[in-house]
Amino acid sequence: MPSFQQRKAVGDAHEKHVAEELTARGWSVNPWGQGVLTQPVQAALCKTDSSLRWTPDLLAARGDRLTMIDCKSSMTSRATGRHAIERAAVRSHFQLVAWTELPIYYVFDNLDVLTPYDALTAGQTGPHSLSGSGAPYLLVPTTECRTFDSTFGLRKHPVAREAA
Repeated sequence: MPSFQQRKAVGDAHEKHVAEELTARGWSVNPWGQGVLTQPVQAALCKTDSSLRWTPDLLAARGDRLTMIDCKSSMTSRATGRHAIERAAVRSHFQLVAWTELPIYYVFDNLDVLTPYDALTAGQTGPHSLSGSGAPYLLVPTTECRTFDSTFGLRKHPVAREAA
């Protein structure tokens, strides 16, 4: 099982990739969620049942349009073709959408896109995870996803890549 630091590095790289893809489509992107908190606050928050645990990773704006993005790295089964989303996150995101009146999108490694509503209506309850929090998940077929381009628009600028 990968360590927390390994999972965090994969998640950080995915957030960066999503932010680059959004920027290439004319969106302004800011980090948000637990990633902007200090480690002691993150650790304390993870020990609660607060909906703040599932605050989306990014805020993005283009013109008058504002949205929240929750980046989901390593949450897709190649064997079953389903994305996994923690049920508690979906529940918290419904509350956040109601409170903020802003949309939330889940963006997976392959840039598939789902909303909390998509996850709830198309997902099936999966088994408790053996890794991470051990919480129950919703499993959503990848065939139910929206495309990144249809959700956020086509690229206007090339995505900048760091030299290897």
